[in-house]
Amino acid sequence: MPITEEHVAQSVAEALQYISYYHPPDFIAAMSEAYAREENPGAKQAIGQILTNSRMCALGHRPICQDTGSVNVFVDIGVEAELAWTRPLQEIVDEGSRRAYTHDDNPLRASIVRDPLDARKNTGDNTPAMVQVNMVAGDKVEITVSAKGGGSENKSKFAMLNPSDSIADWVVNTVETLGAGWCPPGMLGIGVGGSVDKSMAMAKAVLNEPIDITELRARGPRDRVEELRLEILDRVNALGIGAQGLGGLTTVLDVKIRHFPTHAASLPVSLIPNCAATRHLHFTLDGSGPAEFAAPDLSLWPEEIASETGDAVRLDLDALDEATLAGLAPGQTVLLNGTLYTGRDAAHKRMVETLDRGEPLPVDLKGRAIYYVGPVDPVRGEVIGPAGPTTSTRMDKFTDRILSETGLKLMVGKAERGEAAIEAIRKHGAVYLIAVGGAAYLVSKAIKSSTPVAYQDLGMEAIYELRVEDMPVTVAVDTKGQSIHEIGPKRWRRSA
Repeated sequence: MPITEEHVAQSVAEALQYISYYHPPDFIAAMSEAYAREENPGAKQAIGQILTNSRMCALGHRPICQDTGSVNVFVDIGVEAELAWTRPLQEIVDEGSRRAYTHDDNPLRASIVRDPLDARKNTGDNTPAMVQVNMVAGDKVEITVSAKGGGSENKSKFAMLNPSDSIADWVVNTVETLGAGWCPPGMLGIGVGGSVDKSMAMAKAVLNEPIDITELRARGPRDRVEELRLEILDRVNALGIGAQGLGGLTTVLDVKIRHFPTHAASLPVSLIPNCAATRHLHFTLDGSGPAEFAAPDLSLWPEEIASETGDAVRLDLDALDEATLAGLAPGQTVLLNGTLYTGRDAAHKRMVETLDRGEPLPVDLKGRAIYYVGPVDPVRGEVIGPAGPTTSTRMDKFTDRILSETGLKLMVGKAERGEAAIEAIRKHGAVYLIAVGGAAYLVSKAIKSSTPVAYQDLGMEAIYELRVEDMPVTVAVDTKGQSIHEIGPKRWRRSA
């Protein structure tokens, strides 16, 4: 029987919907193990929130993360497969992606911009997908679909090492510089050999392999690749970066390595991390119809997860003053209540351009708080869709200007801030808080109203006025410029 275009398109669409709200079972198991052994209360709470969010998404069929990712599709076509295709595979896959991202019951956030060099206008349906094709033996079509978030994708690295250099040293040293913008705990995909492009392709593809590091450690390594996986895992976790960069025992859940013959004078090495919103699914098409996917058993999720924040301090966002802000300390859990504005890359750029013209901003930010977020569209009576934080360092270059000229006092995002931003925070007596990346649906439940107030043409990057109740966050940088992303990892660093 022929494998049709509809078999491919519909399978891709259903797979993308599936992975938007179901974590892979091996990831849930690995995160549950990490939760059980974590000793840092802050990191344990972060992992607990990720697991709680994961179960909520599985039940509610809503996205795990507000960044529903770029679509990556890996296609192995059997040379004997009977294909009833008249369109290029790229167009067929894009049709499936379009169906998934514009689904009425669970629309996914469109994040792809058409022209990366100019206007960067959003395509509106998250196409085109990133498609990799191999011709293999057999008469079937094997497809792996993954959704890769921008926070982890932006941390990808490549190096052309000398053949005598240590791959483990380069990986460990590189991960130490990545910060927490890739939302650990996650996985590391490593491609070694081939060429520059081959190395990167292998690092991306190997992230879709099952997590099996516990079994590997139990039986012992059988070759140099497995030895290297264990060495890198132990050394990276010994850095003490921990969940969300708060410091802790688990930074990576597994290390995957794929290699290929290379030039005698070369050692190309690529590193691509996968975040706490790890999302991928494999299926086979044989001509009998679109793939079918069974829902995972809810017993996969641990029953006892302490994601609650009983020792947290409530903060009134409508009554921020210097004394209140000065009393916040790095690592402290805070529950936000009151008015919270949204605004990320495009909104910050436009605000600065407005200030450059000497014009007033459309929103008065004096004494207020802003949340770096681009939420998913709401459905079925929701106030807002999944609304987790975006990487805050992208706002660093705007921070001093915004704080000094608007009177903004509090920022909420994810991961660390750079030196210039921390100095601006200290100078202006502001505070930076972090929400848990990978817990977007959980965070959205604390948002009780959402009203667009400016820049609606920017879509998910518009400025909204939110009313929040007990939104859980952690103090990352206090008014003195002390950062939990420096304090935490130093406290939990250990010898591998």
